[in-house]
Amino acid sequence: MMTDVKAAVDFAFREEWGRVVATLIRVTGDWDLAEECAQDAFAMALQRWPADGVPRRPGAWLTTAARNRAIDVLRRRTVGAAKLREVAALSVEPAAGSGLAFEPETDHSGVPDDRLRLMFTCCHPALSLEARVALTLRTLAGLTTAEIARAFLASEATMAKRLVRAKQKIRDAGIPYRVPPAHLLPERLPGVLGVVYLLFNEGYSATAGADLIRQGLAAEAIRLGRVLARLMPSEPEAAGLLALMLMHDARRAARLDADGEIVTLEDQDRSLWDAASISEGVAVLEAALRSGRPGPYQVQAAIAACHVTAARASDTDWAQIALLYGQLARFLPTPVVELNRAVAVGMADGPSAGLVLVEALEATGKLAGYHLLAATKADMYRRLGRAEEAAACYREALELASTDAERRFLSRRLAETGAG
Repeated sequence: MMTDVKAAVDFAFREEWGRVVATLIRVTGDWDLAEECAQDAFAMALQRWPADGVPRRPGAWLTTAARNRAIDVLRRRTVGAAKLREVAALSVEPAAGSGLAFEPETDHSGVPDDRLRLMFTCCHPALSLEARVALTLRTLAGLTTAEIARAFLASEATMAKRLVRAKQKIRDAGIPYRVPPAHLLPERLPGVLGVVYLLFNEGYSATAGADLIRQGLAAEAIRLGRVLARLMPSEPEAAGLLALMLMHDARRAARLDADGEIVTLEDQDRSLWDAASISEGVAVLEAALRSGRPGPYQVQAAIAACHVTAARASDTDWAQIALLYGQLARFLPTPVVELNRAVAVGMADGPSAGLVLVEALEATGKLAGYHLLAATKADMYRRLGRAEEAAACYREALELASTDAERRFLSRRLAETGAG
């Protein structure tokens, strides 16, 4: 029984933490109080639910428990009666025998909107990108300060200071707790989507450390992506981002072998790919594309779809992927996009054609120090049978790579050239 209750509380934490915290922040205006009272509510659930049973609506139970705790704290602080009335207004008549009041059923202006407001507040452009990411993980995903610090290779004390500064900035700068007005939404939404995608990328392919994949971060990013897509159905880029993450994450089980070594896309066991995630991602993308308002996340999702819908690596439509990267470059004119387009051209038209583009990009100096530039050149030389040049590029990439798994992969490739 206790095991079942623990599982129910764990599930409720994943699903409801952001909603509970968002509701209390809106009403109290105190971020730290909201998090503290939310934690107390989940602790109370572990104590009460074994005897009382898991409530029919766990989120309502938890929100009410957190609200009651907030009222107690505010009373002890002798806060004015007006603020107490605001907090108390969250409740309705107590459920019979429950000892707790339940909030009314949510509608278009209820708790889900609070979560969206919180997401836009965390991702306000007045905050640094680092602060946006940390606040999003803390308040919406419920990660502890220690977990966030580990995810981004910082000390817990350093991360705690960053979170405190971010909350102070929100308070001192008067950053509003709201979704931006319609005329500001187009310029603010990409920032929110960018933070969610950054979280996903750090989980999907870590930038440093021993682990290439940090599934917890990727899962939280997908969860936040679902929230955005559900609460902003008229924004096709939100759906595009969700589709992109789903199709990337579908390949997770095949990206590393039993020894934790990298398996290239070409060599992955496609039977290990998550067919349900692929189907969902493709369906979400198709719905977004029907809006007729393409954007960078939709284009990237279309590229991912070319990969995950190919039954065999040899079936991949590289010509279509190259065209899509050309379209993506119009939205995101970055050297990394150009590098990816060069890879696609090299696969579609042969490594010589791709190498011309890579060398032209290298000459600009825009990707100096980027290990994937050297690794891409090395792979093209390898495919052309130019072992010495491939080995030199693999050595360069090896010096620049930042994760253990990548370094081991590049070392194996270097050894395969016979020039190591």
